[in-house]
Order: sequence, then C-alpha cells, then structure tokens
Amino acid sequence: MKTNKAPSILSADLTIVGSISSEGEVQLDGNVEGDVRAGSLTIGEEASVKGEVIAESVVVRGRIEGSLRARQVQLASTARIEGDIVHSTLAVESGAFFDGHCRRSSDPISDKPAGSGGSASGASADKAKVASMPPAPPSSASAASSGTRPAAAANADPFASSKA
Repeated sequence: MKTNKAPSILSADLTIVGSISSEGEVQLDGNVEGDVRAGSLTIGEEASVKGEVIAESVVVRGRIEGSLRARQVQLASTARIEGDIVHSTLAVESGAFFDGHCRRSSDPISDKPAGSGGSASGASADKAKVASMPPAPPSSASAASSGTRPAAAANADPFASSKA
C-alpha cells in the first residue's frame, strides 16, 4: 500500500551549503548553494539556488544561477534564471528573466548538459541550425559588393531609405 508523503518545506530563513536530493515534492523558500534534485520542486519568490536543478516538474518564482533540467518547467513572472534550461515542456510568464540557452529534449533528466560533452545528435543538430542561419547575410553582402546597392545602405534602416 502506497501512502502520500508530505512535501518537504525548506523555509526562508534556511541556508543550505550542499546538495539536496528528494524523490518527492520540495518547496524551497530559502537559499541553496549546491545542486537540487527532486521529483517536484517549487522555488519560492525569495528563494535562490546556486547550482544545478534537476526535477520531473519545476515551478520557478525565485532565482536560479545554474542549469535547469526538468520535464515540465514553469517560469513565473518573478523568476530569474541565469543558466541553461533543458526541458520537455516550458511555460514562461510575462516578466520572467532568463539569460541562457534553452533546448527541448524528450528526456531532459537523463540528457547531459551541453557543456559536458552532451549527446552527439543534440550537438550536431544545434550546429546544423547555426550553419543554416548565416546564408542570408552573405547574400546581402554579395549584393552590396556587386554594386546593386551602396554598402552603407546594408546597415541602414530599410524603411528610412524607402521614404528618402
């Protein structure tokens, strides 16, 4: 017989230096300097994590400085993320701050972070996207060098030049 376990609550006056690991639900309102792993994680508005966060589902209302890997990620309007996010589903409310890379994955929890030699298929897919993006600027640059338009106009406002 399986019983429902109560969530673990880490209060606002608590600071933990070290990692946290839980199979269940964690409500974090304090500060953690270390990695956090949980089944379900809610990071409160005044809470902060400096380290990697891994969970099945995460609601971020506070601050994370480090990578975030979760199947379901929700960034509230008060969230501040400085690091990469790997997710299956991502919801971002207006006002949330996110500075990093974001990548969708069918299995974000077992995927390796991009910086530590992640899956070759993910890395090559990212390179393919980057390689396919630059052709637009070279074609406009070649048009500028062939004399079809002045080089200064290449960086000018296209709407301003059409009204002149």
